[in-house]
Amino acid sequence: MATFRELIDDEVPVLVDFHATWCGPCKMMAPELEQLKQLMGDRLRIIKIDVDQNQQAAQAYRVSGVPTLILFRKGQILWRQSGVVRARQLADIVRSRTAA
Repeated sequence: MATFRELIDDEVPVLVDFHATWCGPCKMMAPELEQLKQLMGDRLRIIKIDVDQNQQAAQAYRVSGVPTLILFRKGQILWRQSGVVRARQLADIVRSRTAA
């Protein structure tokens, strides 16, 4: 199994959803991320990280609130935001930040 670092170092953009099982807004993000996956297909990988089970990753990226979304490509942070973001808005963000 690939490490977190290996996953975010990929050429394919990776959207990491830092979430928690007890978080109401995080539950609202789940269907948005499903829709985003349908919109983006293979052009984006989505990873969900439970902050309670992966405290080191959350601390490493200074995640203080959930949900926090961070978009990576080749290990670099391209965008981050806390709170619920709609799928179409996320798709626009991914396209604009990874167009090169």
